[in-house]
Parts: sequence; structure tokens; C-alpha cells
Amino acid sequence: MEYIELFFKSIFIDNMVFATFLGMCSYLAVSKKVSTAVGLGAAVIFVLFVTVPVNWLLDQYILQPGALGKWLGEEYASYDLSFLSFIMFIATIATMVQLVEIIVEKFAPGLYNSLGIFLPLIAVNCAILGGSLFMQSREIPTIGLATVYGFGSGIGWFLAILAIAAIREKIRYSSVPPALRGLGITFIITGLMAIGFMSFGGMLTGGDDDKKAEEQTVKVEEDKGMNKEIADNTLKVVE
Repeated sequence: MEYIELFFKSIFIDNMVFATFLGMCSYLAVSKKVSTAVGLGAAVIFVLFVTVPVNWLLDQYILQPGALGKWLGEEYASYDLSFLSFIMFIATIATMVQLVEIIVEKFAPGLYNSLGIFLPLIAVNCAILGGSLFMQSREIPTIGLATVYGFGSGIGWFLAILAIAAIREKIRYSSVPPALRGLGITFIITGLMAIGFMSFGGMLTGGDDDKKAEEQTVKVEEDKGMNKEIADNTLKVVE
């Protein structure tokens, strides 16, 4: 259940584009055609799916204070390499992006040419780095959860760019006021889509509310039982 909850939260509730507005430059620039958006979205899914768990391992066994002591010995437990987090995370991301670029250029040259400079710029896409930094700040406990979070975040970004690309293809034939044509109407649509995604905020909280209510009911009943027992004991003492 924990994996499913994190997966859906990373897609809908903590969506990289609509919740934190990360990766907006690629989102706006490569969303003019659905085919191009699908290619870039798939590349982002792959990069997040690989880099978030890899960076989790780096964080757990190298970067956290005392992490080196877990596998190198107690004499290294005092070392704190957390200041290297940004460098290590970006190095991992850049390596994966280079791999994606080589694969796309080899097997899909048309997509490679249409993506242009934005494919290598995934390495500095703040959504990719944000996935690893959110993983670190939220202290995700296992590599399995980190993998699910990276995959879900990638799918969330993919859905966002796919949706806006489909809308932008349709509004070419719509009567948009001249002052709003281009990025103007795109920003407005993105804001409306973000408001729509905010409605998913309560999707996974109903069960928690029911559980809390049940716990409060049990506690009240226990208190009543305890009060009754105290009253009975008091009557016995009086008698």
C-alpha cells in the first residue's frame, strides 16, 4: 500500500510541473507537437527512474553524515560529505542523459533532430535534479520507494507535457485573442491545469481521516471504561 500511495502522490499530488513548477523551460519549449512531447517525456521518465534510486544509494552510503562508517569502518564515521550532494547528483544525472542521447540518436534520429538542444539540456532540467533532492529531503527509507518515487515523478511530468502538447495542437485552430497567442495562452492553460491537479490533494487522505476517527473512538471508549472502573473501585472503598 505504501508503494501505491507514493506512486499516485508523485504523479498527481506532487506533480513536478503543476505542484512545484519544475522543468518549465522544456515543458513550454517542446510541447508544440504531441510526438515530440512523447519522446521527451519518455526520456525524462527513464532518467528519473534510474537517477533517483542511484542517488539514493549515493546519499545513504556516501553523502550522509557517518555513512562511510557503515561499510568502511568506524574510523570513517566522523566524515561528512553532504556538501557534495549537488555535484554527485548532477554527475549521475549527466551520465544518464548522455546514455539517453546516444540511444535516441542511434535508434530515433528524427526524434533526436526534433528535440534539438533540449535533449542534452535534460541534464540541467530542474525537474530531474528536484526528484533527487526531494527524495533526499523527504528521507525516503528504502531504495524500492525511491525507485517508485522516481518513476512516478517521471510519469507525472510526462502526463503534464503530453496534455499541454495536445491542447496546444488544438488551439492553433481556435480564435485566441492576439495578445494571448503563444506563451500567453499556454501559461493560462497551465495555471488552470495546476488548479485541476490540486483537486487530487485529498485523494489519498480519506483513509487516514477514517483511521484517526476510529482511533479517537477507541480511545474515548477506553477512557469511559477506565472511568467506570475507577467509579466502581471508589464505591467499594466507600462501602
